[in-house]
Amino acid sequence: MAQLAERLRADGVHKEVLREGTGPLPDFRDGTKATFHYRTLRCGGDEAALDDSRARGKPMELIAGKKFKLPVWEAALRTMRPGERARFRCDAKHVVLYPLVAKSLRNIAAGKDPLEGQRHCCSVAQLHDHYSLGYPDLDELQKNPQPLIFDIEVLKVEEPGSYQQDPWAMTDEEKLQAVPLIHKEGNELYRQGKVQEAAAKYYDAIACLKNLQMKEQPGSPDWIELDQKITPLLLNYCQCKLQCEEYYEVLDHCSSILNKYEDNVKAYFKRGKAHAAVWNVAEARADFAKVLALDPSLRPVVSKELRSLEARLREKDAEDKIRFKDIFSQ
Repeated sequence: MAQLAERLRADGVHKEVLREGTGPLPDFRDGTKATFHYRTLRCGGDEAALDDSRARGKPMELIAGKKFKLPVWEAALRTMRPGERARFRCDAKHVVLYPLVAKSLRNIAAGKDPLEGQRHCCSVAQLHDHYSLGYPDLDELQKNPQPLIFDIEVLKVEEPGSYQQDPWAMTDEEKLQAVPLIHKEGNELYRQGKVQEAAAKYYDAIACLKNLQMKEQPGSPDWIELDQKITPLLLNYCQCKLQCEEYYEVLDHCSSILNKYEDNVKAYFKRGKAHAAVWNVAEARADFAKVLALDPSLRPVVSKELRSLEARLREKDAEDKIRFKDIFSQ
């Protein structure tokens, strides 16, 4: 381990052990998975924090040999034992891509697409394209690269084959093979009433396909084929969000589907339910009317939704009358 740390120091990465780990140093061959907490700090007097995985409530996972965009993290982890905590001060040349990595990790923590906003080009091209990452602190760091400190605590190290691989760590071929299995797992969880867990599975499957789609030319046959695989997963995800009463997310996703596929009955129906839930009465009625125009056999289901909407409107009118009566009687 001393030799590894010395090699890092010679390359501009200075390690300071805060707490010793236990057991032998893992060999960290390709496929080894490290789970760790990290804290990213600016160098300087106050060492202001940029990111903190503990604050987000979820540790970071890195698989050796997967060409992670921040190689210095893998290099640092190779010097650490399970349970060890250390700080690594890294010269600017090692953290040029940190703003892009941090943006993806922040998006994931916020439940967004980790690839949101990325263009059809390589990371270096993005860095020199002078576009905003959506986070002012990362924009500043992108324009003016500077040394950073990573405070890392290794929670566990798992050997290849001893864990289930996360979608983000898969190869393109592995992603395509995994999507039907993840979709099936989501369906099973939904049948069991585990709606939030099912939504997470659908999200993982969508992320796999979107990652592949980013590598295709928009509108090309391969891009369209992937998009048609994404759509049913996104509709399943929306069904989960309806049950979780996250209606505005349903509106956004269903509208994005209908912008591309104007005859998608399920998207109109789910968007109609979401509109009704947030009192967009005219929009809900318009979406339900579109459902009937596209598939008249759904009249019983649509009629039930419209009756429910009318009943809620009458109830709301009655409550409003009582409320206004009390106001004017004071």
